[in-house]
Amino acid sequence: MLEMLAVFQNVCRDTSTLRRLSEMASDRGKWERGKALFDDIRQKTLKAEKRGDQLALAQYAFEEVCAKTLYNLRHPPAPFDPDSAFWIIPLAIVLGRGVGLTEPSQVSSLLKMPTSDNGS
Repeated sequence: MLEMLAVFQNVCRDTSTLRRLSEMASDRGKWERGKALFDDIRQKTLKAEKRGDQLALAQYAFEEVCAKTLYNLRHPPAPFDPDSAFWIIPLAIVLGRGVGLTEPSQVSSLLKMPTSDNGS
């Protein structure tokens, strides 16, 4: 997640919640604040919907699942949907395409396809 957040901090115009997510992801003690950060991102999502800003919507969808995932990692009594973590990479790829990253490996090194050593 940290790698993807760093990539998007370098290419997105609005980096405020991306930076907050990076700080939170780097410190387990802050994961419980994921719900509050999700709420802040959701407000940005609602404003982007009103503007019809598809790129911002892609960014905030990615940010929302990151915040949900960090919050859920604390095993709270009222977690977000348990599948939140599984949406991080697909939504990162969508956002990456929106900002001009054509290869999934540009979003995360985890998505780099292995090369064949036999020349084929």
